[in-house]
Amino acid sequence: MVPQVTWPQALAWRMKRHMLDPIGGEPADEVVRRLCGVQAQVASSAELAVRVRQKASKPGDVGRALADGRLIKTWAMRGALHLLTPQEGGALLSLMASGRSWELPSWQRYFGMKVEHWDVLRAAVRQALDSRALTREDLVAAIVAEPGLDHLGDELRSGWGTLFKPLAWQGELVYGPSDGNRVTFVRPEVASSRWGGVPDPDEAAPTVIRSYLATYGPATPANLRNWLSRGRIGARQVRSWFAHLGDQLAEVDLDGERAYVRAEDVEELASTEPTSAVRLLGGFDQYVLGPGTDDGHVVSAARRSAVSKEAGWISPVVVAGGVVCGTWGVDRSTVRIDWFQENGQPRQRELEAEVERLESILGQPLEPAVSLA
Repeated sequence: MVPQVTWPQALAWRMKRHMLDPIGGEPADEVVRRLCGVQAQVASSAELAVRVRQKASKPGDVGRALADGRLIKTWAMRGALHLLTPQEGGALLSLMASGRSWELPSWQRYFGMKVEHWDVLRAAVRQALDSRALTREDLVAAIVAEPGLDHLGDELRSGWGTLFKPLAWQGELVYGPSDGNRVTFVRPEVASSRWGGVPDPDEAAPTVIRSYLATYGPATPANLRNWLSRGRIGARQVRSWFAHLGDQLAEVDLDGERAYVRAEDVEELASTEPTSAVRLLGGFDQYVLGPGTDDGHVVSAARRSAVSKEAGWISPVVVAGGVVCGTWGVDRSTVRIDWFQENGQPRQRELEAEVERLESILGQPLEPAVSLA
């Protein structure tokens, strides 16, 4: 018989696995590992995503973890910059690379590249970054000096990093230490002695699926596919990876929907009680990004536009009982909280406690201002 689980149970279990109820005591790299990476194109949001999950933390903990190689930063899921652990990060990159975007005819037409040019590009990057860090400008100069690659200069200089992303997925480069206000790139093994390499996708898939389900389960192959690449990896391939895990996974009936969890998590999940915890989470938080803003059980369809903005911006959110119940932002010394009115009266006492916690994290006096939206 398929175990029965309710959505309030599932969301409470996720809150626990996210170290949000209760708050965790793990170091920055363990938080990042548990979350399967932390989106990091906004550095302050990435640091807040880590620190709100820690009972005690210090400013700069994430930067120190990057500096000593406990974390790396590179383009990963959905083509966005992420903090990853060097031991497990290669598995995530492997699945991103499995989409082989550089082989698509549309890609080749747009960039004026053939498959053989891609091999030349990889070799040029590997040679240029041999045991050293280079700024984007210096790396681009080395690349365009290669025969057949001179036309790529403008695209390589683009802040979007479209050409660099597949190189990152193949383990050719990660972000290095900043050179003033300029980005640098290094080889992953230079960034961290803990670098585990990029395995074959079929070898990487079990690691990624189990890690994802351990934090974002119960979930479906479609959920994983959306989180990884917004559908750019084939649905049949993802279903095959799930199937190959066999009895390592278990199906549950999630209020009438079929979803997967790790087999060892079924008993704990089925016995989980709903949570009433209230949390203030920063922009681009993994609690929202993991299932995606189109998951109506986490972000109601009517409120998606308040959370998911133009150009991929994800608002800071108020989570209560595992559900997004509002948004918030800091205006000087005021935390302005917009509580979604369909969720009843604002949880004033819990919101004030969260603002106090945010005050200690940000190191500035803050006052809450709650309004209905």
